[in-house]
Amino acid sequence: MTSQEKMPDTSILIVDDVSENIDILRGILDSHYRIKAAISGRLAFKIAFSLPPPDLILLDVMMPEMDGYEVCRRLKQDDRTRNIPILFISSKSSVEDELRGFDLGAADYLFKPVSPPIVLARIKTHLAINDQKKLLADQVEIRTAQLKVRNMELEETRIEVIRQLGRAAEYRDNETGMHIMRMSRYTRLLAIMSGVSEPEADLLMHAAPMHDIGKIGIPDHILLKPGKLTEDEFAIIKKHPEMGSNIIGRQSSEILTLGALIAHTHHEKWNGNGYPRKLQGAGIPLVGRLTAIGDVFDALTSSRPYKKAWSIDDALELIVRDAGEHFDPGLVPIFVGLKSEIGIIMEQFRDK
Repeated sequence: MTSQEKMPDTSILIVDDVSENIDILRGILDSHYRIKAAISGRLAFKIAFSLPPPDLILLDVMMPEMDGYEVCRRLKQDDRTRNIPILFISSKSSVEDELRGFDLGAADYLFKPVSPPIVLARIKTHLAINDQKKLLADQVEIRTAQLKVRNMELEETRIEVIRQLGRAAEYRDNETGMHIMRMSRYTRLLAIMSGVSEPEADLLMHAAPMHDIGKIGIPDHILLKPGKLTEDEFAIIKKHPEMGSNIIGRQSSEILTLGALIAHTHHEKWNGNGYPRKLQGAGIPLVGRLTAIGDVFDALTSSRPYKKAWSIDDALELIVRDAGEHFDPGLVPIFVGLKSEIGIIMEQFRDK
């Protein structure tokens, strides 16, 4: 969207008890979107629950009577407004405040004084993500209505949308689109050799690209930080599995349901020291255990701006060393035995 383009059918609700703050945001957004405004949480509910609802909400944190956190909590509990992206705007800049906002379901957290280009860019990003979610949900409804009628073209389109969503997360994290192609195929291969049926393994391969979709919700200054993360920053990074599961949401589609489960569990560790839920052993869903091996192996054997690619042997040696700690000890020997097949996948989907 250029600075001259306007989206007249897209509405933004600004909620702030200070009219001057509303005027500032209105000045930034008015030439791009239809603007609605509320000076309290109660007025915000009235507007949000009316038809048509806003496409996105900019919500101040510090308000009398009912603060922004409580407004967000109630909006996320109501089916009518649950899926509307909420972006907090606040002068409170501590990591704890950000975490609280994300815990309540906010899509982003911006700081005052606002930067017009940043506000416009974040709004554009979250509107695009929400449009993709709506598109996927519509596709699921079509598949349900068709029941047993196979529409291969639609299926391929959905898979490609999922791949593109996965690539969006990878590109934000200095990774290439080939990462999701390789890791999903490593995971499929390991699944088949572990006794998973081929149709289920194919479904896993198509869902695996969504494993890091939650990184879209991690602030750039943390995700792209060149140095070591602080404990508080790493706490935010560890939110991305849950964010990914929430972004995908509850769906009737098998592939999306599986994608949400993979996103939520691929950072769990066999010894219980993973995140976000510290699941242990067989308590970790099999798809999470399979994906963890494929994802880590490809990360090790891929070149990044901050590291050189490991050899296959060195990467397999680390995975063997971490069997029973990070990885399922029953899956590791199977993966090591697939060295030749892994090499073929690496060559076929080499970074360009």
